[in-house]
Amino acid sequence: MTMTPRERVLAAINHEEPDRVPIIMGTSNTTSIKMPVYQKLKNLIGVDAPDEYIYNWPELGTARPDEATLLRLRSDARGILDRFPAAVYQRNKTRPPHSPFIDDWGSGQKEIEPGNWYPGIHPMAEATTIEEIEKYPWPDMDDPTRVAHLRAEAQKLRDENQYAIIGTPWLLFPLERAFAMQGMDTFLANMALYPDFAEALLKKIASLCKHLMGNFLRECGDLIDIIKIGDDLGTQERLLISPRMYRRILKPIHADYIAFIKERTKAKVFFHTDGDVFDLIPDFIEIGVDILNPIQTSAGKMANLAELKKLYGDKLTFCGAVDTHNILPFGTPEKVRNEVKRVIEILSPGGGYMVSSVHTIMHEVPPENILAMVDAVEEFGYYK
Repeated sequence: MTMTPRERVLAAINHEEPDRVPIIMGTSNTTSIKMPVYQKLKNLIGVDAPDEYIYNWPELGTARPDEATLLRLRSDARGILDRFPAAVYQRNKTRPPHSPFIDDWGSGQKEIEPGNWYPGIHPMAEATTIEEIEKYPWPDMDDPTRVAHLRAEAQKLRDENQYAIIGTPWLLFPLERAFAMQGMDTFLANMALYPDFAEALLKKIASLCKHLMGNFLRECGDLIDIIKIGDDLGTQERLLISPRMYRRILKPIHADYIAFIKERTKAKVFFHTDGDVFDLIPDFIEIGVDILNPIQTSAGKMANLAELKKLYGDKLTFCGAVDTHNILPFGTPEKVRNEVKRVIEILSPGGGYMVSSVHTIMHEVPPENILAMVDAVEEFGYYK
């Protein structure tokens, strides 16, 4: 029996076999497409639609795909996103050309080459004391322009009842936001050199994220199916921090945050974390993660999809696993097709798998390979 896209996603995340494996594309920065590739894709499929950016944020560089493109990509979900405060957009609209973009936290991005921006503004780079945390001008999470639009957008999607709704607030929770505030190398060093400061900074960030999440869920928590959070914890070969440090400092913060979310919505928790995080998967399950993304198959033990499915396939839904390191950017459409077939055969039995690229589809990916990915799901993703 043919399912609606929403029915398909709900079945998969409840570990039931839908009619076919769901596709999750275009719902957030982790599942979308960089603007130059999106423009090429629209040209390839003959779509004439405006260029829009996720979070209305050109410097991030990620497209918010139009509805015609999402239909061609067969995406089974739609995302609803918060916004920066209106003052942030106004300030950045009037800043000198090519000058840094500064967000509501005071961190920001520098233009490292024309049209290419990279995190490089770290307002607390020199901080090492609790007093500096207390004195910092933290953002106002109650600014109404952050969430005022959410109810209407979510209600429209729910009334149509066609697509799963994924709430995707831009939080950089909390380790990544600490990197934004101090720089990655600096904050990782501070976790060892000034552990009390580092833990206090993480807790302060988490409290602000919870505040915004509370406002987000007050507006739409009863209407969404999935809520996205995350923290990048891995590299290509190992964890960014030791399991011991994660369990001592970050795990309690993640656990508290997920509990806070689950008190306010029935939506499943989608946790995005790049790299080889294999050794932390039992911890993620323990604290309430429902959906793990992006399953970076080019990173260490995450390449062992059969082991992931065997050990955790009944406890987690996997979302992602289509390689953006080698296959999508440098493979032929046929190679992409074969990889999607391989991944589906391993991860899809019994439900609990949704196809997506490993993180954002970057500039090097030919649009033909994007179509090869989604068309392979149509070819190989139907359950018998």
